[in-house]
Amino acid sequence: MDKEKVVLAYSGGLDTTAIIPWLKETYDYDVIAVCVDVGQGTEIDGLEERALASGVSKLYIEDVTDEFVEDYVWPALKADAIYEKKYLLGTSLARPLIAKVLVDIAHKEGAVAICHGATGKGNDQVRFELGIGAIDPKLKIIAPWRIWDIKSREDAMDYCILHDIKVNMSKDQSYSRDRNILHISHEGLELEDPSLEPNYEHLLTLTNTLEKAPDKAEYITLTFEKGVPVAVNGKKMTGRQVLETCNEIGGKHGIGIVDLIENRVVGMKSRGIYETPGGTILYHAHEELEHMCLDRDTYEFKQQVALEFAELAYNGRWFTPLREALSAFVDETQKVVTGEVKLKLYKGNILLASVDSPYSLYNAEIASFTTGDMYNHQDAEGFINLFGLPLKVRALMKLSQEERKQSTDE
Repeated sequence: MDKEKVVLAYSGGLDTTAIIPWLKETYDYDVIAVCVDVGQGTEIDGLEERALASGVSKLYIEDVTDEFVEDYVWPALKADAIYEKKYLLGTSLARPLIAKVLVDIAHKEGAVAICHGATGKGNDQVRFELGIGAIDPKLKIIAPWRIWDIKSREDAMDYCILHDIKVNMSKDQSYSRDRNILHISHEGLELEDPSLEPNYEHLLTLTNTLEKAPDKAEYITLTFEKGVPVAVNGKKMTGRQVLETCNEIGGKHGIGIVDLIENRVVGMKSRGIYETPGGTILYHAHEELEHMCLDRDTYEFKQQVALEFAELAYNGRWFTPLREALSAFVDETQKVVTGEVKLKLYKGNILLASVDSPYSLYNAEIASFTTGDMYNHQDAEGFINLFGLPLKVRALMKLSQEERKQSTDE
């Protein structure tokens, strides 16, 4: 009789490598490993050999990088979604797509369960399981970090050694990392002590330290159509190419390094170092274009939408009616967010050089100190009187109260 199958979300890292023998020993499953490629780069090199050597019966490598950029990263960019003012949601945005692919492979293989390597203290367990449940709630979910006796990454390394499985890392480099085309995150080791400064020389992989960034500034021009970046320095590109190019340029100049103590979904605070060079450039450029093209009321309300959108993405609630409705609103606002933004990059800094759009609401004839036909300075007096009327009414009330009190005291 054939064994039941389990689909394992496989990265080739320490956690998912240790899970393979554990699944076979604990459940006697046939393990189907699935690596969802969302732009991990060279991390996928040699993955099939490592997976088969670790005991899986089959490995799928599914490249969905283009889908990730177009259907997940760009919607977040258009929404200006940033979690707790710093985090550009690199890991959060990839998880629902990974969950979707895992379910697709589980259906294809006739698997009874999906297994992930997220810890019982982390956000990703929530994101994976909400994503899987939103697509196929009948699939069983196995989360080893909530079950097994392994308590640390050091234990996981020892477990692999015990089962004669090679791991491609040393204990002083056993950070918990997640990489895709948008970013790379780092957690663990000395980062767990917020009183310690990160050793960026040892840590960074996408981005130069400020000390190693060039001493000469560089300009970059981004072209947007309806809120989506379509060209860099005048050259038309696919979404993937835009991000790759911006990552290269931004990484060179030390752009997009974030040290954040964040509030996890499960209620605790954690510290993460995020490298998002290209995303940081694109968010900055997109915001500058919105400042020019969106009217005040729309921009103000969109800021509220951005906060809610970021919360939904961070909390793993991508496949929800609310997120879809917010995206529909955002897309409506982006119909006029078209134009070019030129930025100056220098040692971690991004400065606006120029912005231009056919939908610009900036009117020089009105904004100039020189009086034009469209604006009469004398009109401001009546406006200020009406705009400040509530303040005057309140002040008169307070004066009346003070006069009454003085009269009573006398």
